[in-house]
This record gives sequence, structure tokens and C-alpha cells, in this order.
Amino acid sequence: MRILFTAILLMALSLSARENPFFPSTGEADIPFTTNEKEELLPLKRAALSFPSTARTIESITVKYKNLDGSIEEKTENLGNSVDWHLPLFISQNIADSTENKKIKEKEKFKKVAGLKFITLYESKKRFKFVTKDKMIRNFLLTKPHRIVCDFKRDIDLRSYEKHIKSSGKITNLRVGNHKGYYRIVIELDGSYRYKLRAIDNGYIFSLR
Repeated sequence: MRILFTAILLMALSLSARENPFFPSTGEADIPFTTNEKEELLPLKRAALSFPSTARTIESITVKYKNLDGSIEEKTENLGNSVDWHLPLFISQNIADSTENKKIKEKEKFKKVAGLKFITLYESKKRFKFVTKDKMIRNFLLTKPHRIVCDFKRDIDLRSYEKHIKSSGKITNLRVGNHKGYYRIVIELDGSYRYKLRAIDNGYIFSLR
């Protein structure tokens, strides 16, 4: 009985020492791990900072922020300006309220970026969309640089295609390649983003955040 108990204990210890089976042991080093937990925060509108009566100059401003991967960093901007302590210091971003934001989205204009006979890409400031009847079979995000990969189902003999995008949107480069049973479109972005995908009547729309 004692030998049986010892054997079971050793087996339990060996199992607990294994690597977590829900994480890949090798490969995919280009994709940062992110949690599935969604944290919806209100957008920054305006924050105010009051000075004590002894303040006469503002030397610098330091902002602590959280990155996409959850790491915390700080950024300091050196100023060296005089201040009136009677007046508050405001930190703001020019974001309209929810009602105005909805109106802006309704009036949002998409500009054509590139197109083939069976699919067309349009973009606005922080969104882009594919107009197509082809079914999207997968999409995923890669980094260095940040890019969104989309695979569409279609049997076609397509020559590889690449285009550098010069616009006010977030897309910087576009690549199209042919594979067996599908074609792949790679959207390179100007920075680090997450995205939400939504199917629409005539294709798919991506919202960057």
C-alpha cells in the first residue's frame, strides 16, 4: 500500500511539472500573448490638475500608460513654461460625446484604396472594409510590423500583388497572394492596434482601437 501511494504521488508531481498545455511551447514568437478578458474603458475627454499657490513654472509632464500587452510605461515631456496657479491645467483629447460620435460614424466616408474584380478595399480614419461576395475563412493579427491577415475562399490563379498606401488612414501597405483554394490579403498598419471585425451585407468591416 505504501509503495502504491508513493507511485501515485510521483505521478502527480510529474504531471504538475509539465508545461501548460494551453500555451504553445515553440513557434509564434511574433504574436504577443493577450488575455481574452475585455476591459471597456471610457475614452478620455478632459482631466484637470490644480496647482498650489506657490507654483510659478511647469517643468515637465509625466504620463503613465498601459500598452497593448499590459506593460506599464511612462512618457515625460519637458516644458519649462510659466503658469498661473489660479488656472487649472487640462489634459484632453478631442473626442465628441456618444451622440455626436454616432452621427460622425453615420456620415463617415470611406475612400477606395485598392481593388480587384471580386474584392475592393476601402478605408476611413480608423476603419477599413472589404466589399466582396467571397467568404472570409480566417483572420488574425501579426506584429513587427503590425498587420492583419485575411484569407478569402476562392479558387483563382492570381499573381502576387503589393501596393504602398499613401493616405490619411492607418493602412501603410497592402499585399495579396494566391493559395490553393483561397487568396490572402495582408494589411500592414502604421502602429499597434487591436481590431473588431463585423460582417456587413456586402462584405466585412474592421474597426481599429
